[in-house]
Amino acid sequence: MWKTQGARLPFRAEDGLDVVVTGRLTTYPGRSNYQIIAEKMELAGEGALLALLEKTKKRLAAEGVFDQGRKYTIPYLPRVIGVVTSPTGAVIRDILHRLDDRFPTQVLVWPVPVQGDGAATKIAAAIRGFSALTDGGAIPRPDLIIVARGGGSIEDLWAFNEEIVVRAVADCTIPLISAVGHETDTTLIDFVSDKRAPTPTAAAEMAVPVRRDLATLIDGFAVRANRSMARQLGLHQDRLTTASHRLPGLDRLLAPFRQRFDDRAGRLGPALRTEVRVARQRFDRPSQALGQVAQRNIAHQRNRLRTTAAMVRPVLLHQRIRHGHERLDALWRVARSLDPRLLLTKGYAMVRSRDGHVLTSAASARSAQHLLLSFADGEVAADVVNAAGNATSPPRDRKVTTPRSSSAASGTNQGSLFD
Repeated sequence: MWKTQGARLPFRAEDGLDVVVTGRLTTYPGRSNYQIIAEKMELAGEGALLALLEKTKKRLAAEGVFDQGRKYTIPYLPRVIGVVTSPTGAVIRDILHRLDDRFPTQVLVWPVPVQGDGAATKIAAAIRGFSALTDGGAIPRPDLIIVARGGGSIEDLWAFNEEIVVRAVADCTIPLISAVGHETDTTLIDFVSDKRAPTPTAAAEMAVPVRRDLATLIDGFAVRANRSMARQLGLHQDRLTTASHRLPGLDRLLAPFRQRFDDRAGRLGPALRTEVRVARQRFDRPSQALGQVAQRNIAHQRNRLRTTAAMVRPVLLHQRIRHGHERLDALWRVARSLDPRLLLTKGYAMVRSRDGHVLTSAASARSAQHLLLSFADGEVAADVVNAAGNATSPPRDRKVTTPRSSSAASGTNQGSLFD
């Protein structure tokens, strides 16, 4: 049997198995040998299948694949249920009909062949595909998976005994219910699944509760909650009534505080008067001392004022005022003589650049070139030129003779106006 054909066998071929082989007879001319090319291999009889099934079951059990600690709890009310089965059989219709009667919910069907060549591989791929879905994706992730098939012989159900399917169920992260065959049929998927259903219809009943029963149960809980609340309210009301009878009246509760308030109010008036008297005494002593000091200071300042008034004579005061007027007049005459506008009336001119800066030398005038000449009656614009009338080459400096002042020529010194 070629390797590609051996990979599609529904069981592992081992020495000692009774098998029925179907193939074709060929010859090899080079050696004159006859050979059989096996194309199909089946176990010989149901007993052989059961022996192989038991052997595989013991091996997987030894690995811990069937341990109860690996199994998940079936959710009470799944929102999405994934079903791995044939899309054309009566199984899927029974499951959908039973779910619709009990509690309608969303169902995702992953269609697979449930017997024949390649069925085990596709069933395992469907289980792993549902387990690989993520929450919030385009396809909702199921909260529960049902693997279902109708009844049949052991050969028909052999795909659910394959190791690839058993290991896919063991690796599934979603709770899974196996519903393969009728109640008396048992496959390896039943041992590894989280819950086994005797029939596909029973699997649908295990998957969801009855909506009407659930509504009745909720209504019963509501009635019990209301009754319990009413009993608790009545009990607390009785306790409150009993406790209120034991409490003293309002007058008895407030009587001590009223007496204490009256006592404090009676003591408050005398205490305030005492405090005012003590504070007044504290204030009187410093105020008397302060008044005496103030009187002494007033008397001292009055004596100083009398002494100063006696020292100040009207004649001396008038002399100082007259002398101040004379000094002020002299200063004003000097200031008038230094006013540059007065000089402009005598034929002088003020030279400035076009931007308003006063020019005090010939070099600054040549560098400026464009001048403003200020006279007593207005301003005239001028340009610096040489003797030939060329403005680019300024004339040579002339030596300016500064006349001596009259006071220096006469040898006399003018006295200070402020003496």
